Amino acid sequence: MKNNKELKHLLEQVASGTVSPEEAAIELREIPYALPGGAPHSSEQDPSCGCDTNDTNAAYGHGFANLGYARPDLHRAMRQGIPEVIYGAGKTPEQILGIARSLISHGQKLVLISRMSQEAADLVGSGISLNYDPLSRVGIIGQIPVPDGRGRIVIASGGTSDMPVAEEAALTAEAFGNEVIRLYDVGVAGLHRLLAHQHEILSARVIIAIAGMEGALASVIGGLVDCPVIAVPTSVGYGASFGGLSALLSMLNSCASGVSVVNIDNGFGAGYLASMINHLD
Repeated sequence: MKNNKELKHLLEQVASGTVSPEEAAIELREIPYALPGGAPHSSEQDPSCGCDTNDTNAAYGHGFANLGYARPDLHRAMRQGIPEVIYGAGKTPEQILGIARSLISHGQKLVLISRMSQEAADLVGSGISLNYDPLSRVGIIGQIPVPDGRGRIVIASGGTSDMPVAEEAALTAEAFGNEVIRLYDVGVAGLHRLLAHQHEILSARVIIAIAGMEGALASVIGGLVDCPVIAVPTSVGYGASFGGLSALLSMLNSCASGVSVVNIDNGFGAGYLASMINHLD
């Protein structure tokens, strides 16, 4: 880890023009992978939530905080451009609160929590200002930023039953600074509903196509547009849909070029990837 003297020298090199801003950014991003001392051995924890708010060595010397049950990644935004997101499923409400407090205490302005239960939302919301959407089970701490992406992300769902996954994708994309257009219930059983929105579809920078059943929506959209299409199979459907496997296989075997596929019900992954594409130069 660079000490203050080394960091100051690097900034002076940027100021003098001997090191480009791009080279300096790469050097800073390499910090977490060049640690001299390994992980910290201890941390001061809040017994009520396990929240480590005083472990500055963990924060600045190692790139993560040590809560015992979790190690929040404090350099995620530096490396990937997007800060750490909390996956709420499988975590207790107290653990989610502790991780969120740790990220906030170390300067993270926005914390997104996916697959968050109502119980966890009630606990976190009692101590931190939280916006919670029960349909998608997404919680957001902090203000959603003004969109700064290159274009618009269109999110199209086959049916109303796909809305929980679609909203997870939409809120994720919005939290990461994207303008989102929602087109819900435009599946292939009534193709005229989709074609009524040709302007939005054809002007999109990225499209997320979300569908259960046979998952045909992604192929239809993929054959109409010249932008990347991210297909999300959902677990919506009857017995032989096998919990989304039928839609997944259909999307993977799409004849339309430019269609990529994420996991079943993974609205978060689709929103994240769409945001990355929408912020490319």
